Amino acid sequence: MNDVNKKETNESWEIAGKTLSSRLLIGSALYPSPSCMEDAITISKSQIVTVSLRRATAGENNDNKQSWNIIKDLGLNILPNTAGSHSAKEAITTARIAREAFGTNWIKLEVIGDQYNLQPDPFETVKAAEVLIKEGFEVFPYTTDDLVVSKRLVDVGCKILMPWGSMIGSGKGLMNPDNLKAIRNYFPKLQLIIDAGIGKPSHASQAMELGYDGILLNSAIALSQDPIKMANAFRLAVEAGRLAYEAGIMQEREFANPSTPIVGTPFWHQFD
Repeated sequence: MNDVNKKETNESWEIAGKTLSSRLLIGSALYPSPSCMEDAITISKSQIVTVSLRRATAGENNDNKQSWNIIKDLGLNILPNTAGSHSAKEAITTARIAREAFGTNWIKLEVIGDQYNLQPDPFETVKAAEVLIKEGFEVFPYTTDDLVVSKRLVDVGCKILMPWGSMIGSGKGLMNPDNLKAIRNYFPKLQLIIDAGIGKPSHASQAMELGYDGILLNSAIALSQDPIKMANAFRLAVEAGRLAYEAGIMQEREFANPSTPIVGTPFWHQFD
């Protein structure tokens, strides 16, 4: 077997001080059962699992405690989120509690500004990010595909950005690929993760082909008819998209261009 075939499909990458092999970040909510969640996370080979503080600390007369124990036993990197926050103050308080509860300074910063489309509030997100970074958090901010907002988050110290593909839970994929491409081009060395709106494995591949560093998703796996198969499909899609980006995707052309050159073609084929 040659060196190319021996090469691992997933090469290591670094994010927030960790060296990982998987570029798929996976959520822990909405699964039909804790065991299904465990199997889906395992087959996805994800090494980062998002957890809601509100869900993990909810009453013990449901599946929450079992799910949290499973996640701990898997030994993966926990990314708590501030889901449900509607102001910087609320998100900061949630992040501080999450740091104590989960023993990590990682936080997915989510400050929702509108219940209609669950769009993040750019003003409150930037305000919260600035405070949390000063307090030693590694902030993973959920934001829109707005370049100016991205710049403001970087200005206050964010080393990671998580722009949405489209609205949370919509499954619409990449609404504005040109905007996402602009963010990638403007911040060539920043860690960029697509968060929200990914509905199909092809959406994940498309984002990775743009040069994004990873994909965070939950609903597309957990709400599918077979979460375990879908988790595997997304794993492969993320790997394929990254490989395609690294290989160098051909440029689109306005006109046809033969893949078989005319030179050397038998003369009778030229008169068909």
